[in-house]
Amino acid sequence: MQIDRVYRGDCVEVLNSMPEQSVDVVFADPPYNLQLQNDLWRPNMTRVDAVDDEWDRFDDFSAYDRFTRAWLAACRRVLKDTGTLWVIGSYHNIYRVGAILMDLGFWILNDVVWVKTNPMPNFRGVRFTNAHETLIWAQKRRGARYTFNYEAMKALNEGLQMRSDWELPICTGAERLRADGAKLHATQKPEALLYRVLLASSAPGDIVLDPFFGTGTTGAVAKQLHRHWVGIERDEIYAQAAEARIAQVAPAPFDPAVFNTRRKRAQARLPFGALIERGLLRPGQQLFFRDNDALAAVILANSQIQCGDLAGSIHAVGRALMQAPCNGWEHWFFREPGQARGRPIDLLRAQVRREREQAHDSA
Repeated sequence: MQIDRVYRGDCVEVLNSMPEQSVDVVFADPPYNLQLQNDLWRPNMTRVDAVDDEWDRFDDFSAYDRFTRAWLAACRRVLKDTGTLWVIGSYHNIYRVGAILMDLGFWILNDVVWVKTNPMPNFRGVRFTNAHETLIWAQKRRGARYTFNYEAMKALNEGLQMRSDWELPICTGAERLRADGAKLHATQKPEALLYRVLLASSAPGDIVLDPFFGTGTTGAVAKQLHRHWVGIERDEIYAQAAEARIAQVAPAPFDPAVFNTRRKRAQARLPFGALIERGLLRPGQQLFFRDNDALAAVILANSQIQCGDLAGSIHAVGRALMQAPCNGWEHWFFREPGQARGRPIDLLRAQVRREREQAHDSA
């Protein structure tokens, strides 16, 4: 299997030619089976550029279900046991897709609602404006280790835990690919949506597969983030547009400090005593719980801390003070001489980790 390439052809046939367990993440934007019967018109009698392409037409629900089962099974075969799959859809198809992927053995981790900030209105006024689409995020094997960059998502959301409702605009403006003034692809997804998906569930160097590649949004964002990509597209016009688009993407040179978003739990364990050995903290120095002067502890030579009658690790003493689980790295603060406010000791841990990584890279 060649990476960073668009494969032409039927997605199931191409997938079945690929090695088993060869990709880390799948993002799929399959046909929605919208079942449009007639043209749609605005109140001013201009025709709506709706999804009426041949690739979105199926004889009946049974035909759509057979198609869905075939491509999902093929994706499951090439997905690593630690891999995850994203699939997006609307009310027309997402419930059928969800049931089939569960039947095939996928385990659903989340459903995410993409709330469109600028949706197309319901011109006939007979239904609610359809202002969202649903993404299902599922792992191949229940209980297997999978990638979720929790801290990166939290940082992207200004320090708050990322929720499962994502408010993002639809693809418009310069990002929308056009031919002779018309949309090149009716359902081109915004890069902001794929950025969030790939940042959350992949790492630099991972292989991201999109079996319905279209105009290449998945590949463009994967390249920006230094992920590898594989696209499958049967329409030659779409495939050529995707290749041209991705060729224009020029990501910054890879720097682990910029593009790695590893979870804290996945990083090498570092004992609190390493900070004392490095001289970043010293025996007898005070730490402050939640930067509170009334809850000061003294660092002991054996790397434990003492706060009043309490003595133990930074986690044990913090747990006793909170009477709840406590990550001492985040709750204990140190102060430089003359400073009234402190900084979390986790900053010092990050410094030591960076020094170790740099030493490893230069070895």
